Amino acid sequence: MPDQEARTQLLQISSKADLPQAAADFLSFIKQKRIILFEGDMAAGKTTFIKAICAQLGVEEPVSSPTFSLVNEYEAARGELIYHFDFYRIESEAEALDMGALEYFSSGNLCLIEWPSKVAGLLPPDAVEVSIETGEADEARTITLRVL
Repeated sequence: MPDQEARTQLLQISSKADLPQAAADFLSFIKQKRIILFEGDMAAGKTTFIKAICAQLGVEEPVSSPTFSLVNEYEAARGELIYHFDFYRIESEAEALDMGALEYFSSGNLCLIEWPSKVAGLLPPDAVEVSIETGEADEARTITLRVL
């Protein structure tokens, strides 16, 4: 069994210019994991980091938070689908079930999930948690990656 150090990685961001490298490091860290849980306060940079990840994967269409639609679908450069969820406004796990969340989660496609605590009972156990914390400088962030 790998030790905890091998299952956790810290990424330090001093400005938005660091995001492409952080996204590349993130993609190396997750390997074949498909369910990614983004935790952080409002305006911590969850969607901004997801934009950088999608850019690394070759997504050409605009990436934005699916706050009202709950899920956006993007296509990566090699044709893979990426699902981007924002469950901030969801009232119950039943709403997520009604929109087909379990089918998305079991699709084998990359699922990037903002506000996963709103649907905690539906999430598969094999996930990566991404915790984003703001720093003292305006654009500074600490991103903690952890395999659950």
